[in-house]
Amino acid sequence: MERRIALPMTTEIADSLSIGDQVLLSGTVYTARDAAHERMCDQLAEGIPLPFDPKDAVIYYVGPSPAKPGQVIGSAGPTTSGRMDRWAPQMIALGARFMIGKGKRSPEVIEAIRKYHGIYFGAIGGAGALLSKHIVKSELIAYEDLGPEAIRKLTVKDFPVTVLIDCAGNDLYRLGRENYLAMRKQE
Repeated sequence: MERRIALPMTTEIADSLSIGDQVLLSGTVYTARDAAHERMCDQLAEGIPLPFDPKDAVIYYVGPSPAKPGQVIGSAGPTTSGRMDRWAPQMIALGARFMIGKGKRSPEVIEAIRKYHGIYFGAIGGAGALLSKHIVKSELIAYEDLGPEAIRKLTVKDFPVTVLIDCAGNDLYRLGRENYLAMRKQE
């Protein structure tokens, strides 16, 4: 059963989610990939604030393609999250504790998720055209020179995700592999 969540996320909502939960997100999500993360962290080191309020923010690791006429956004599938692992702990500590992407995360990111009660959601890779239909508004807010990696403020409706790492640090990738190996061992 899917659970509908109106954003912004809260600690109470995060604490109620477990790995494997199917969720439909509605509200504001910010896009940022590795070039944007690097720039944000460099600017933070220089005392320049983020281009959005990180408190309880959801960051979608995506570099959407340009919108065709009549569309809000082009294809918007997740990118490999490990590319952001270098900067994710800092972003999580600042309040951007919720992420959407695909793929495994480093132990440092998992620890930051656990420490700050974050959630790592997975979106289906290869389904960017389908996912873009859940984006009802897109606004460029920073780093236009980065093209598809610029930061956008998206409004999503019933955006489908799965909890891959919950705020207790449980990791669906690790648990799934362990369960598979245990099942194979019993055969």
